[in-house]
This record gives sequence, C-alpha cells and structure tokens, in this order.
Amino acid sequence: MADRIRVLAVCGHEAAGGAALHHLAGPDTAVVGAGRALYRALAADPARQGIAVVPMTLGRDPELVADTARTVRALPPDLRGGVAVAAPFGTSEHLVGWLRAAAATVPTAAALLLTAPGADPYQDAELFRVAHLVQRHGRHRLVETALLGDDLDAGEGVRRCALLGARTVAVLSASFLPPGRAKAPDGVSVIDGGPLLGPAALAAVLSARAADAVRRLRENRDDGIGRALVAADGHGLAHTHGPGADHDHHHGPGDHEHHHRHGPGEGRSPNHSPQAQHTHPSPDARPLAATDARSHQ
Repeated sequence: MADRIRVLAVCGHEAAGGAALHHLAGPDTAVVGAGRALYRALAADPARQGIAVVPMTLGRDPELVADTARTVRALPPDLRGGVAVAAPFGTSEHLVGWLRAAAATVPTAAALLLTAPGADPYQDAELFRVAHLVQRHGRHRLVETALLGDDLDAGEGVRRCALLGARTVAVLSASFLPPGRAKAPDGVSVIDGGPLLGPAALAAVLSARAADAVRRLRENRDDGIGRALVAADGHGLAHTHGPGADHDHHHGPGDHEHHHRHGPGEGRSPNHSPQAQHTHPSPDARPLAATDARSHQ
C-alpha cells in the first residue's frame, strides 16, 4: 500500500485566500493561506514524511510560488525534512487549455468574457494575454476580460461585449472563484460558464502535483524549494532602489529583520517574506502552441 501524502494547498488571490477551495479540505488535505498561515500549518503538523505543499496558482501569481518556498525554507531543519514544494497547480498554458475546453460548450456566435480577481497591473495584464491566446487558438471571435474587485464586477465586461455587437455573452472563470454574476443589458443574454474545473478535476490535478513532488523528494532528495524560489524571477519590473535608499526586509516567519542600503546604480532583488507587498510581476509574452483543451495535467 502506498504511503499516504499530506497535502497543503496554499492559496492566494486566485482562490480568495482559500475561501474558494474549502471543499478540497479533507483528512489528508488542508487549504491554507500563504505566509504565516502556511508556516503555522507546517509547524503544527506532526507528520514529517510525505508532506506536499502545492501553490494554488493558475499561472498569474508566480510570487505565490516563491513566497511558498520562502516559508518552507524558513522552517527549522528538523521540521523541514519530508516537506516538498510542488510545482504550481497550473500555468498560464494550462489556464488557456482549460478555458478553451470550457469555451467548447459555448455557441460560436457568443462572446466569451473571462473573469478573475484583480491583482497588480502585471498580473492583470497576464489575464489579457490569456484572453488573446484563447481567442487566437479558439473559434470565438470576441473574447474579453473582466477584473473582479471591491468596485468591479462582470457587468462592465458584459456591457462592453454588447457594445461590440454580442447578443450572447458566456462568462467563464479564469480563477478558482465562480465567474461572477452580471446583469444583462436589454437584448443580451448571459450564460454562466460555471467553475473552471469541477471538483473531481481539481482533486485529480492537486493529487498529481503532490505525488510528483513527494516522489522527487524521496527518489532524488529534491525538495523543490530551489525551483520555486526563482519562480517570479524576470516576471515584472526589476526591483531597484534609488541612490541611498534603504528599508526593512523580512525573511519569513521567525526570521530576523535588517536594514540594507543599495549604492548608486545597484539594483537588487531582495528576498521578501511571504507577506511582502512590493513585488512587481508582469506577463511573460512568449508564444504558445495550441494547447490540448481536454488535458487536466
């Protein structure tokens, strides 16, 4: 009988900090937020073998992956053994494929409206890139986006599609959250596309990511931390400070705090804590071959 694997699904804004994925929780799976919530869950877990930490991003939040690795690295050595950082739940390429699969059930004449929580400008721009690829490799002429937030909803996106001539708009989720309700203008019908992935598909992908991470740890002593730490490298504006600038940087729960100063012309990428806020991800505009829309892994 195969050893049981303990899974920690680490959630950021794409899953509302875990609120959108609470149904995944079970005897061997915990859904936690990033940073201190993850640290506490790892420190409190008595099982020290076969723990997989899976960053729950769909490709728009590489900083979640790096933050997850920093949190695991901050654990004392006696707690870090047996913990593996898995590959992220999905990439932007996976997201394009899953959205194309969802779009396959939508009439060709309809417009597609992709919805996801708003983040920083660079993560938001990644949603526009995903929409372009869905349109480019799909069969729907009109593919628009709507960022969700405190004062934003899918309604503005539906109205934009209507102004562009759409009479039917299918609202598809590009995150772990529901697509969001939208009031339709007169003469326009709205189709609720439902969740991006169903419960069975979510559980299958999560299980596959966790199993692969634990296998690499056991067979190759590869805990995945090194790869995850650099997940956000090159993804956004360089983190630079002006001459003479200095500020605090924190290095994970329980770590120390220090000031550092960058000299003129020096641009550094300091190691931030899981709670650091001044990161600047941006879309990586590389070409994508047509993705198998039916693949879940």
